[in-house]
Amino acid sequence: MTFFEKELQKIFGKDMGLSDIRIVGNACYGRLSEDIRMKAYFATGRVADNYEMLKITMLNRREGVIDSVSLHFSDILGRKKVANPNFRDGICPHIWKDGGNVEWYVYRPTEADYKRFSEAAAGYLDVFREPVQDLQMGQSMG
Repeated sequence: MTFFEKELQKIFGKDMGLSDIRIVGNACYGRLSEDIRMKAYFATGRVADNYEMLKITMLNRREGVIDSVSLHFSDILGRKKVANPNFRDGICPHIWKDGGNVEWYVYRPTEADYKRFSEAAAGYLDVFREPVQDLQMGQSMG
């Protein structure tokens, strides 16, 4: 398993309400409903080979892209304090690729951080879920 595959597994491997989850390279695919699919992958921003966000795209298998969002690690986790004296004010978490080596740069996410990534992704997926019917048959509103 590659670094990206392991990281995506940590985020999407828990119960996200997706079925048929497949992680390939830098992308995770899953089925939300019969027609709606999700694609999530780590994306770069302003700096090449610095992966600073998780991009999630919702797809209708018949009609194409429905919507897309970029979940920036800095928005989810904020600036993190580290022991490295070069970063006295902390660091915005990101993954960096240096030649053939891929890893988190200076700050390594904790289990709680991965939970926050999962919750942010789940919150976005919830927008596209079918509403759950709270009323039982025969009950009326009012």
